[in-house]
Amino acid sequence: MTTPTRVLVLNSGSSSVKYQLLDMRDDRRLAQGLVERIGEETSRLVHTPLLAGGGGKRERTGPIADHAEALKLVSEELAADGLGLDSPELAAIGHRVVHGGLRFTAPTVIDDAVLAEIERLVPVAPLHNPANLVGIRTATALRPDLPQVAVFDTAFHTTMPEAAARYAIDVETADAHRIRRYGFHGTSHAFVSRETARLLGKAPEEVNVIVLHLGNGASASAVRGGRCVDTSMGLTPLEGLVMGTRSGDVDPAVTFHLMRVAGMSADEIDVLLNKRSGLVGLCGDNDMREIRRRIDEGDERAALAFDVYVHRLKKYIGAYYAVLGRVDAVAFTAGVGENAAPVREAAVAGLEELGLAVDAGLNAVRSDEARIVSPEYARVAVAVVPTDEELEIARQSYALVREGSSGAHEQDTEK
Repeated sequence: MTTPTRVLVLNSGSSSVKYQLLDMRDDRRLAQGLVERIGEETSRLVHTPLLAGGGGKRERTGPIADHAEALKLVSEELAADGLGLDSPELAAIGHRVVHGGLRFTAPTVIDDAVLAEIERLVPVAPLHNPANLVGIRTATALRPDLPQVAVFDTAFHTTMPEAAARYAIDVETADAHRIRRYGFHGTSHAFVSRETARLLGKAPEEVNVIVLHLGNGASASAVRGGRCVDTSMGLTPLEGLVMGTRSGDVDPAVTFHLMRVAGMSADEIDVLLNKRSGLVGLCGDNDMREIRRRIDEGDERAALAFDVYVHRLKKYIGAYYAVLGRVDAVAFTAGVGENAAPVREAAVAGLEELGLAVDAGLNAVRSDEARIVSPEYARVAVAVVPTDEELEIARQSYALVREGSSGAHEQDTEK
């Protein structure tokens, strides 16, 4: 009997589903796609078979009522390539789940108790966990016999010490409402920190890395010997670095000031800080390519936005250097981190005394490969490491299923 080696990775958003099918024998992608605008008249499914001879990209447009219909269409597209969900070669379906609180510290096989706990965490992840739950329930209905595995964005950060995870507010209030720093993008930080160690020719346990995940959402982490000891996002993904539309760190009293002086409601301030701040709030654009184009044309608002972005980034590099004590590498990843050479250069400029520098020629090279862009003499490697969250989810899901473990690695610290 053939051992199943394929994993379908699902990332279910409120109105979208991203998916990839991988063969874990060699980490090869067999197909990938996106369903977007679910629930609208203008829904669209784009499916790309990646097997040799599988043909080109296929697209469907028209109303897709809900996630159940979306996943049925995904199943049809996969079946057309001989990769259907009924295949005996499918070992598991891995689900990205944004918030696992403190209870889930590792990939977890989903059962009713796990579903209930993910639902219990909805108040701290109201935009993400409900959509993740819909994807899990829909996939389970399609393949009830197959292991469904949750891989949590927060899991990698559960190794943070209490000194890093605690906010300095009344302990009883914080515990009663589960207020603490959880961190996000953990799947990316885990993957990139390990890949950075590999790039340096060392084991993860031997390396201290500052990971900078810079996309429209952005976060930093301090990773000591393969374990996260601090990260920039907190109770929600709003804290930390300046992002595309999110403010990052801001004085909490700004909220009270806007309520009292501007008459804004809590919901209006929520929208302001999450959707009308960051780069878009500073200059009207959240695309770093456009911001750099405007800077080249002499646009002062774009230049200010870039400077604010880099200033916050540099502060976190310095802070996490202090947290780690010794840094072997600073790794840039995600859309901006991988592609915006000026951001990398500006972020480490002036930090030569800390052993950080970039080589202008190496930094300017565009590549899909992990690479070092610092000069040979630099004491700390500056690396560009493409992230691969889907591969990380597939690897974790497959390893868990192969082990035959329940995967319910839990801590009893959450109230």
